[in-house]
Amino acid sequence: MRNRYLFLLDVVLLAMTPTLALVMRLDAAAWVAGYASALIRFTILALGVKLATFFLFGLYRRYWRYASVDELVSIFLAVGSAALIVAGLFFGAGILGMDIGRSLPRSVPFIDGLLTLMVIGGTRFSVRVVAYKRRRTECQRDSKAVLIVGAGDAGAMIVREMLSSKHINIDPVGFVDDDPAKQKKSILGLPVLGTRKDIPGLVEKYGVEEVVIAIPTAPGKVVREIMTLCEAAHVPSRTMPGMYEILSGQISVSQLRNVDIEDLLRREPVRINAQDVEKMLSGKRVLVTGAGGSIGSELCRQIARSTPAHLILLGHGENSIFQIENELRRHWPKAALSVVVADIRDQARLAAVFELEKPQVVFHAAAHKHVPMMEANCEDAITNNVGGTRTLVQMAERFGVERFVLISSDKAVNPTNVMGATKRVAEKVVQATAQRTGRPYVAVRFGNVLGSRGSVVPTFREQIARGGPVTITHPDVKRYFMTIPEAVQLVLQAATLASGEYRTGVFVLDMGEPIKIVDLARDLIELSGKQMGQDIEIVFTGLRPGEKLFEELFRDGENYRRTHHEKIFVAAGEPADTGSPAPSGKKDEADLNQLIDQLLQEAERGRPDDVRRLLKEIVPNYTPAVVPPLGL
Repeated sequence: MRNRYLFLLDVVLLAMTPTLALVMRLDAAAWVAGYASALIRFTILALGVKLATFFLFGLYRRYWRYASVDELVSIFLAVGSAALIVAGLFFGAGILGMDIGRSLPRSVPFIDGLLTLMVIGGTRFSVRVVAYKRRRTECQRDSKAVLIVGAGDAGAMIVREMLSSKHINIDPVGFVDDDPAKQKKSILGLPVLGTRKDIPGLVEKYGVEEVVIAIPTAPGKVVREIMTLCEAAHVPSRTMPGMYEILSGQISVSQLRNVDIEDLLRREPVRINAQDVEKMLSGKRVLVTGAGGSIGSELCRQIARSTPAHLILLGHGENSIFQIENELRRHWPKAALSVVVADIRDQARLAAVFELEKPQVVFHAAAHKHVPMMEANCEDAITNNVGGTRTLVQMAERFGVERFVLISSDKAVNPTNVMGATKRVAEKVVQATAQRTGRPYVAVRFGNVLGSRGSVVPTFREQIARGGPVTITHPDVKRYFMTIPEAVQLVLQAATLASGEYRTGVFVLDMGEPIKIVDLARDLIELSGKQMGQDIEIVFTGLRPGEKLFEELFRDGENYRRTHHEKIFVAAGEPADTGSPAPSGKKDEADLNQLIDQLLQEAERGRPDDVRRLLKEIVPNYTPAVVPPLGL
């Protein structure tokens, strides 16, 4: 209810309270007529004083749906002040011989004050009661049932918000708390149903769909125990801090939101020349492979901003492609999109796609990237990362693609794992085609991407949310990091630079100094409002197969220099691959393709040892990592 309506209601009701007060004093309505003249004068005086006082106390500037003890105190002060002023004027005028109700019984001003308190308080708090009842009914009808762990201040605040906000589709069914004094009590109308040990039974009994942990100061061990109970009951859980703790600085607001990835970067994010990118892509037919992945989907978003003539989304996973397509159609409803579910290893399928869609620019982001998984599945890493890339490059050349950009990795430099070696072979394929055709076909090499699916940040976040521990392979592991938008901007900027002297190069981002993974974990723990060692522990598990302590951006002796963009290097030539087919001529490219054919054949036959032997022949710098012991 708006305050102007409350004002009009006050005018009506407060004009009646003096009469009601007189009736209550005389115990007979029939006797009131004898006081009519005095009653009218007193009513006018009291009404004016009350309304003026209420305005001064701000009663018509409050939002009564959220009325609380503070509003109740304000009502008492405003009504009490008005009553004292009215009584003072009433008795003072009588002493001075002025007739503003002199003949009325002396108790009328005090009875009128009590009635005024009932009217003002009743109308205001009825607004909150109605809103509460309506919200409670909506909660029970449309929302999911939630159990609150912790019946303290934080739990009460969270329940109050759940019951008052129309934007939260949650129905709290009750609390659990280990404090014996709170058992079988009621808080905000909700019962304390038991202790945390009772969670599995309560979930089944009340149909609980989620458990909210409202104990912000609980140690990680307690949070883990509660989450274990929730897992046993097959119900999701999440932690919620108390508002009082945020305001007092006891915890960070970052516990309420995702930590900004740029907070972890330890350097200023790299920016690109958006005008060059837009000029390159505007009006072009653009194909993105791996369009449903972390990099591919961000590529699609940024490309869509540059108004291409047509954007082709190609991916092997239908769900991820479906999601990015819906997002693009929602944000760019006029964009011309095509969605292609295809495997880049399928040559016939790719040929049909290129013939139909006629792409002019191709961004190749489809790849297997998880190092330990590809160590155990090297055959599929070969057929996808090497065979798929070569097939895609061949289609690009055959159908006249103007620009081709391969997404590579710093793991391709002196690789110690199959994934990195396959990326190096893919770089060779792209460079060989560029050198032979003169077309701007390039690779973009960058480090780990913060926030991408399967990367350390989402893993650490999940571990922190569960109360820890955070697992790290080795205390000395270092990596170069960049954000997803940075990675995509580099790819797009590389595409604009891919001409003339740079048309056959490998582009590398100047990512500053590498970051220790343990430092990254410590930053993320602190930004999440926790303390390392106290709330969250870090456990070292040892390097996994194929991992090394640090990555490199350039190979020994590799020629590189800065481009026109101050944060982008370009590397050219093959000086570090001595003894391997260098794609500097047709014969060298033919030798490279012959080795790749053999590599694909051994992969299809399921011979991992022969696959690694051939990888070593193509990439002499490929050396499986020697895992150092922990603590060295």
